[in-house]
Amino acid sequence: MYAYDSYDRTLVMERVEQFREQVTRRLAGQIGEEDFKPLRLMNGLYLQLHAYMLRIAIPYGTLNTAQLRKLAHIARRYDRGYGHFTTRQNIQFNWIKLSDAPDILAELAEVEMHAIQTSGNCIRNVTADHFAGVAADEIEDPRIWCEIIRQWSTFHPEFSFLPRKFKIAVTGAPHDRAAVKVHDIGLRMHRNAAGDTGFEVIVGGGQGRTPIVGVTIRDFLPKQHLLSYLEAILRVYNLLGRRDNLYKSRIKILVAAVGAGKFAEMVEAQWADLKDGELTLPAAEVARIEAAFAPPAYEPADPFPPEVIAKRAQSKDFARWMRSNVAAHRQPGYAIVTLSLKPAGGTPGDATAGQMEAIADLADAHSLGEIRVSHVQNLVLPHVKRSDLPQLWEALQALDLATPNIGLIGDIIACPGLDYCSLANARSIPLAQQLSARFADPERQQRIGELAIKISGCINACGHHHVGHIGILGVDKKGEEFYQVTLGGSADENASLGDIVGPAFAADRVVDAVEQVVETYLGIRQDSERFIDTYRRVGIAPFKEKLYATH
Repeated sequence: MYAYDSYDRTLVMERVEQFREQVTRRLAGQIGEEDFKPLRLMNGLYLQLHAYMLRIAIPYGTLNTAQLRKLAHIARRYDRGYGHFTTRQNIQFNWIKLSDAPDILAELAEVEMHAIQTSGNCIRNVTADHFAGVAADEIEDPRIWCEIIRQWSTFHPEFSFLPRKFKIAVTGAPHDRAAVKVHDIGLRMHRNAAGDTGFEVIVGGGQGRTPIVGVTIRDFLPKQHLLSYLEAILRVYNLLGRRDNLYKSRIKILVAAVGAGKFAEMVEAQWADLKDGELTLPAAEVARIEAAFAPPAYEPADPFPPEVIAKRAQSKDFARWMRSNVAAHRQPGYAIVTLSLKPAGGTPGDATAGQMEAIADLADAHSLGEIRVSHVQNLVLPHVKRSDLPQLWEALQALDLATPNIGLIGDIIACPGLDYCSLANARSIPLAQQLSARFADPERQQRIGELAIKISGCINACGHHHVGHIGILGVDKKGEEFYQVTLGGSADENASLGDIVGPAFAADRVVDAVEQVVETYLGIRQDSERFIDTYRRVGIAPFKEKLYATH
């Protein structure tokens, strides 16, 4: 993984000291909240319902064990003993004291971490496939290009105050695990007819108040031109993006207003002046960064270890975990293991300080010291010998991190909702807990198959409800919490937005409504058809009929 150079270290430490002085002045009453707000947001510090929340960047979702142990330490010393991993490969601490914030940032800097550009109208933390560099279906490791984008975008003088926040995601595999089509810019690596690797450039995706699936404005962009083309896109947006209306300020609104074709023309016109200039990536610099992501020194390993075969035969629980939580690795004899942060009745994405420390120990023992943060609020050990799987499973069971629900109905995404967020209309966490308890039976989850529930407590869609197979949006009706249900959303390479089924359900009805959707699906699916395929085949009508027949 990438290690800071002298520029990175200086930049981060200088930012810490600047913010320390700003906090000192705020606490002394020399700066009012209105003036302090943009300063704290530039350092990832939000003022929520009960306390300050600090959002820490985990670029492209990659952590080493020293960093994870530091996060555990921060959770224990400065928070309430846990952290919350988000859908954008960040971690949030929800109970921070303002006076402690500079010390936390200083401690993060010790392990090459920060909270820069995790908030504000700037280019946010650049995200990638959480299986990057190890996925069996990968064309090329997208983290190399995420790091290049990170270095280019951090404190970019022209884009430090955009019309609105700006999110970029990169995937290097045909199967999109990074949700690139619902980002402001999505980059999909692929090969052209000549066998060269480059980027499909997708713009104008996003969720929130106006959900839109992004459109392709360039089918193939050679890698050396990545930064100049991104610069061209950002220039057009910075120039024409609306600043008079918060709800119409994202690039998706601009692209929709002018049309994808016209927007592409404007980008190409800007690019013509940039294409072969100083932003052309030097091969030597690309090679330097690429070296930081070179595959680790894998030991020879048995692809079919007898101990794993025996354990699968002996234990249904182990076999079930292998089916859902273990993915194919590009290196023979190794596997990718996803640690579920979604135990039945638990809070999606939360990990205690003790769990984080234990995961760091397991990563040192079984994953070459590396951990990933997924887009669905789980953690990943990317370099596990298959022969280690029985031992690792037993350790994860003891930590309540081996729930066999990855990709299944229990693998629920939920934002913090009204329990923490001042923007929320309804609670997300209790609903997720109720749903995971209702569908806790692992055998039932396996029978239902691939099904993604995603819950947001407000229209800002931090829980990605628009692209859930079953999406749930919390709404306020005269002071009461109701939940609107959508069906048929997807965040992968075939991205789609969910359809609203009908009137929202009261809080005490929504779990039963999800149960009705699932039972309707099981009654009409063909063979082992996935929920999303059944929905696309039959449409909304049979689900709507069942849901409102007894409503």
